[in-house]
Amino acid sequence: MKYFDFWQRWLLVVSWIIVLFGLAMALLNTTPIFDLMNDRVNPVFWGDGPVPHASALFMQWIYGVLGATVAGWGVFMVFITRFPFHRQERWARDAMVVGLLLWYVVDMSITLYFKVAFNAALNTTLFIMGMLPIVMTW
Repeated sequence: MKYFDFWQRWLLVVSWIIVLFGLAMALLNTTPIFDLMNDRVNPVFWGDGPVPHASALFMQWIYGVLGATVAGWGVFMVFITRFPFHRQERWARDAMVVGLLLWYVVDMSITLYFKVAFNAALNTTLFIMGMLPIVMTW
């Protein structure tokens, strides 16, 4: 049981990281904390020049609503991981697998189409961190 508990806790930590990242995306996207992401994503669309004002406002809005969505998705993952996944209910594992796969395939398709390497790396890291405990406890 200790083996399963380790991976369940791992997935719980990943789920909380998703919640926190979503909140940061929603609330801190215009602060220096978010520059790590903005400095790597913005040049893909605006080159080396400054982001136009109207685009910056759109980014603030889209990161806000996307961050709220990510945080909400993370909360679902926390509850599924904490309760039904912990009880090893098959539907919880299946829901996590299907949800992670759907997100990864769609997000990565769009990311690769627009050639946003930073997001591809972030997605792949998060996907591996989320799928690893599921695979290890299958």
